[in-house]
Amino acid sequence: MKFALIVEGEGDVAAVPVVLRCVAHALQRFDLDILLPARVSRTLLARETELRRYIELMARKLGPDDAIVVILDADDDCPAELGPRMTAWARSQRPDRRIEVIVIPREFEAWFLASAASLAGKRGLPDPLCSPDRHPEQIRDAKGWLARQMPRRYHETVDQAPLAAVFDLQAARACASFERFARKLAALLDRPLPATLR
Repeated sequence: MKFALIVEGEGDVAAVPVVLRCVAHALQRFDLDILLPARVSRTLLARETELRRYIELMARKLGPDDAIVVILDADDDCPAELGPRMTAWARSQRPDRRIEVIVIPREFEAWFLASAASLAGKRGLPDPLCSPDRHPEQIRDAKGWLARQMPRRYHETVDQAPLAAVFDLQAARACASFERFARKLAALLDRPLPATLR
């Protein structure tokens, strides 16, 4: 099965395929062909004409049983409004393709904050490492939180994919956006989502 990804961040180009593959492996699916993600700025991605254009470009690379997944940060938009709106645009552009849109309330790195203990000692992070007191999806600057724990600056193009390869998937399910990602991916892969994701 092929997956085409549309992402917004430079680090997402490497990290999102890693997360997708980790979740798929936890669901006992090892046969994925993940295409090089299309990187589109957040501003353009949230516009109907641009989203439709990129959906069309990616759909032409896929068959009817393949899937397109769009992942972006909500920033200051409401995820509960932005996600369904973008999903409607995307699916109406190519109703013959399986398409999911995942909107993360603040930043992708919120998933790392939810599973901070599993990242202890990785990429210069301290050991032990505890998740922040506030819910990770409520933190505006998750990248900044990570950077403050490191002896050097957090670089998403350098650090995001390696952290994506090792973070605790089950702990990340505390984030509603990650739970939604895992649930939608399981549906695309025709797999039940287990109570424990390892």
